[in-house]
Amino acid sequence: MTTRRLRLLSANIQAGSSTRRYSDYATRSWSHVLPAGNKRGSLDTIAQLAGEHDIVGLNESDPGSLRSGFTNQTHYLAQRAGFDYWSHQPNRRVGNVASSANGLLSRLEPREVVDHPLPGRIAGRGVLVAHYGNGDDGLTVAVAHLSLGAGSRASQLAFIAELLHDHPHAVLMGDFNCSADSPEMQALFRDTRLQRPADILPTFPSWRPQRAIDHILLGDGLGYIAAKAMPAAQSDHLALSLELDVPDDALR
Repeated sequence: MTTRRLRLLSANIQAGSSTRRYSDYATRSWSHVLPAGNKRGSLDTIAQLAGEHDIVGLNESDPGSLRSGFTNQTHYLAQRAGFDYWSHQPNRRVGNVASSANGLLSRLEPREVVDHPLPGRIAGRGVLVAHYGNGDDGLTVAVAHLSLGAGSRASQLAFIAELLHDHPHAVLMGDFNCSADSPEMQALFRDTRLQRPADILPTFPSWRPQRAIDHILLGDGLGYIAAKAMPAAQSDHLALSLELDVPDDALR
């Protein structure tokens, strides 16, 4: 069986904002609703990192509100990093001043991209699913940003498990807001072919990583090579980079 090696990146980019310590959440709260600050410079740094990969999943990418200067950040990153294919899923909106989206950048052309709203006590979470190749054995890449509450996460993971339940070449990546060994994650591993991460890499907070809450999970038909965590400009999350081998048949 011949395979193709791909590099994947999962990054919560915090809409280009800068957070270097817990006190910044209070003292720099203006950056989450106003376009001030060097967001464009942060996006350019993230674009450099994204450009080293084949498929990129984004969380907290502003789709075009006041705080981003009405810039669709996913589109901006696609252009700056040279991706031919991109898609986004706007989820949460705070009045008319801030909005947040899941995003996908890809060098490979997806056959189909579908966005699904996720269940939860508070609306505004979603999963963006890209299908490559043909049939049930094609590569499926899902980008999700899960809720802070365990009950809502359990409902969301059950929904995602139904989407990915029997796909050997599935990838699920994003900000899960929980560790891989949390109780709500066990149903995902039980009901899908996704595997527990081979390496536990803390990603939050970025200035002193202690919690592994961002993940790239692979189906059992994909070959894991290596993973590492790295800064996503000044975001409060580190990004995850992962290399994997995909059967050629899953991309045709």
